Amino acid sequence: MTSIHWKHKHLFDVSSLSIGDIDTIITLAKYFFVNNRAGHKGYSLLQGKNIILFFSENSTRTRLSFEIAAQRLGATTHFLQSAGSSMEKGETLSDTMRTLMAMRPDACVIRSQYSGAAQYCSSFADVPIINAGDGWHAHPTQALLDLFILHQAWKGEYKGKTITIVGDVKHSRVARSNIHLLQKLGIHVRICAPRTLSFVQGTFHGVEVYTDILKSVEGVDAIMALRLQRERQAGGLIPKEYPSCYCITRDVLECANPHVLLLHPGPVNPNIDIASNILGNAVESRIEEQVEAGVAVRMALLYLFCVPHAKVLY
Repeated sequence: MTSIHWKHKHLFDVSSLSIGDIDTIITLAKYFFVNNRAGHKGYSLLQGKNIILFFSENSTRTRLSFEIAAQRLGATTHFLQSAGSSMEKGETLSDTMRTLMAMRPDACVIRSQYSGAAQYCSSFADVPIINAGDGWHAHPTQALLDLFILHQAWKGEYKGKTITIVGDVKHSRVARSNIHLLQKLGIHVRICAPRTLSFVQGTFHGVEVYTDILKSVEGVDAIMALRLQRERQAGGLIPKEYPSCYCITRDVLECANPHVLLLHPGPVNPNIDIASNILGNAVESRIEEQVEAGVAVRMALLYLFCVPHAKVLY
């Protein structure tokens, strides 16, 4: 069996990945995705490995998909959150990491409300650190699973494709990681949001910025809706007309390419992010498939990061 040349120690964001790295992840994820669907859900590739899931921020999809991914590969997972840990007693993040590393795990998946937390934790770790979302900064595994959906639908042909990301892009680590990843592959990116929730023009080179949703989706091949973060309403950033102006409705979809794909990282706020009458019914929707792909992509990443000289399986 041929070995995969994987040179990365940690995964903080997609910006560190080459096009070759991305191809490796997507191809390996496709192998797991197909086998998962076929009912083959047990591997011994990570047999004997112990993986810590250190989540100091709430999560459903990311946490469970990492847990399922690790267990399907044969690893044992150990879940830690701030609540109920010694961090509630005043233990610092650095001391917590030193404690975790003293237990000799094989990898640590970290989710935090603080930007840069994963990279900071790597300073105290001698095992792979995988970022499962840190503050406003990055969410690399979400961007990779989103790309997997696009890759499947477009058969790996990205040239000439355009995607519009709609919603609270200003505070979105999902938007940031997706923009970095999609532009690297030559996919044209538009964003659409009220000015209070948008990037400043020029923040990302080549990204088109819109405030009019219908104009932003004209002829696009994919639309990614983002969660409106209600917790930021106190800051006066969310205009009261947001649902009527930025919710993805049938009228919005009909302005796009006839074969447009609809994505959302979840959880969806019905009738705010996406109209309830198309949630689960729209042929364009790939939202549930994103969740399914999340397991396969995270299986690929855990295999690559936890197995030195991982073998080509496909």
